[in-house]
Formats: sequence, structure tokens, C-alpha cells
Amino acid sequence: MINLFNPASALPDPKNRSFYCSLFIVASLICGAYFIGGASIAKEYKERLTRWKVIYTRQNTKFDTCKNRCQPLGSEALPEGIVAKTSDLEVRPLWGSSVNNENSKPSMSLLAIAVGIKQKEIVDRIVKKFLSSDFVVMLFHYDGAVDKWRDLNWSDRAIHVSVMNQTKWWFAKRFLHPDIVSEYEYIFLWDEDLGVENFDPKRYLSIVREEGLEISQPALDPDKSDVYHPITARVKKLKVHRRFYKFKGSGRCDNHSSAPPCAGWVEMMAPVFSKAAWQCVWYMIQNDLIHAWGLDVQLGYCAQGDRTKNVGVVDSEYIVHLGLPTLGVSDGNKVTNAPAPPQKGDPEALAPSASDKVNDRAKDAVLY
Repeated sequence: MINLFNPASALPDPKNRSFYCSLFIVASLICGAYFIGGASIAKEYKERLTRWKVIYTRQNTKFDTCKNRCQPLGSEALPEGIVAKTSDLEVRPLWGSSVNNENSKPSMSLLAIAVGIKQKEIVDRIVKKFLSSDFVVMLFHYDGAVDKWRDLNWSDRAIHVSVMNQTKWWFAKRFLHPDIVSEYEYIFLWDEDLGVENFDPKRYLSIVREEGLEISQPALDPDKSDVYHPITARVKKLKVHRRFYKFKGSGRCDNHSSAPPCAGWVEMMAPVFSKAAWQCVWYMIQNDLIHAWGLDVQLGYCAQGDRTKNVGVVDSEYIVHLGLPTLGVSDGNKVTNAPAPPQKGDPEALAPSASDKVNDRAKDAVLY
């Protein structure tokens, strides 16, 4: 039997043809959408990369511009890194090795005092205590008598600055810029008429760190000192106190008091500042400041937080305020232009310490 081939039987079913056509169309649409979408995404990504590159270039350009503009005038031709942003008060030779042992531990705190030759013995006792505690000592000579200190065995270890008839605040503004004293953890800015028989700098700093005091002062021995402000008097049974209490008369002070002289306050006689506090206080000092009158009331702004907690008086390490007339003395013990001191124990008096009481500056200051 012979089977004849029927061409019509080789053609697919019309339903199958319709299905395959639909499938092809759908696949074409999917592929088209994929390629079109991919091209769009690639274009957008490329545009974003371009924008990021432009922003990065602009930022770098601004940084380079600022970096160039912030260079000290005249240092543009110097190699990068030769100009330092900060410095310190260490004495170094122009050539050769440093006079100090490079392996020795650097001093972490600074004592700065405005001194006159008449208080040489008192200052000698102060400086010996601080040098034995690894302090850097800086003396501001307001009488110009630098050479008369050369016979002291520590004289070469101290930094001497001489400008006639200026107060410690005038000196501090010009010679204790925060960038210069940035390596020191604490700055002691003291008067020269202080007795330190019952004071140990290392123990004092240990207490200050433990109590979190950004601004502080050692308490005054009430039996031997000229005490102008009750908050500065020593409380024997305490290690530290931060406020003064007065429940009778005017100017009362209680637990709710948060302003000087009840709380958050130290006298300008022997203040101690942390590095952060000093960076703030330095900017508060006027360029032409002679006395520190009124500055003590404003120190709370530099307490790095709550002044009633971060400002205090250390009782366990105390000093004696001798109340000696210093800057402005003439004709022996006669003080010119000196205002009358406040009554002892007057809580409303905000007078400066004895070394800041007079204004008898020379018209022309001489720097040696």
C-alpha cells in the first residue's frame, strides 16, 4: 500500500501558530524594555558619577584654596610641614641637640606669675614647689629686674619675660596664647604674694581631675590670709567646695544660688584653668586689660558645662594670701593710686587681689 504525503498535514495548527506569535511578541517587548531601561540606568549612573566627580573636584579645590590662604604670610615658598600650627614654651638651641633629655617626660602643666624683686623670697618658695612637681615655670617681671634673679639655682630653668609695669593679665594675653600653651593640661596664673607651705601641686591636680574641675583655686587659710570673699576660705573638713552659704542679711546664698559669689566662682588671685577652659578665658581677656575686675564673674561661661559643678575651691590643698602691695609700689611701702580694700569677710565685695589693686603703669613698656 502506498502512503502519499499530504503537504497540508505538515502545517501547524492555527491555534499553535497564534500562541507562538504571541510568545514571540512578548519576548520581544521584554527584551526591548530591558535594553531601553538598561541604557537609561547606565546614562543616569554616568551622570551621577560625573556630578560626584565635579563635587569632589570642587571640594578639593576649595580645600587647596583654603589651605593656601591659611598659610602664614611669607611661608608660601617653604616646604610643606615646616610651619607648625602650635608651639610650646620649651627652650631650644638654634642648632645641635636640645638641652633637655629627649627621653624625659614632658611637663604637663604651667605656672605663670607676675613678679617683682621685692617678693623674691616668696616667689623662690613657690617656684621650688612647682619645679619639683615637673611644672614649666614662666616669670613675668613687671619691674625689669631680671638679672637679680640669676643667683637662684633654678633661674635658668624658668622662662623670663620682662615688660615694665604690667599686670599678669596683660602678660597672659600676649604670651600665653592657647596655641602656645596647648600641650599643657593645666595653667596656673598666680599672684606672687602667696604662701605655699600647705600646698602640693601634684596632689592638687589629682583632686582637680577627680572632681572634674575645669576652673579652680586652692582655698585660703582663713587664720593667716587676707580673705576678701568667703567662698575662698578653707573649710577644714572638706576636700572641695563649690558654693558658699549665707542665710542672713542681703545677698543671701543657698542651694538654689547659681551665680557668683555664691557658687561657680573663684578669685583672680590664684586661678587654675584646664586647657579647654583657658582657650575660652584667653579670648575674654581684653587686649588693653590692666586689672581683672569683673572677669571673675564671667569665668563661668568657660566652665565647659555647669559652672556650679565645674568650678570649685580645693580645701585640702590650701595657701596663704599675704596681701602684700606689689605692682605700683613707690616710696617704700607707700602704695599709689590704691583703692581701699574691702572689709574682711564682705560677701558682696568683688575686689581684685592685692597685686591687682593699683594702676601705676609706665607710659612706655619696654620688652627685653
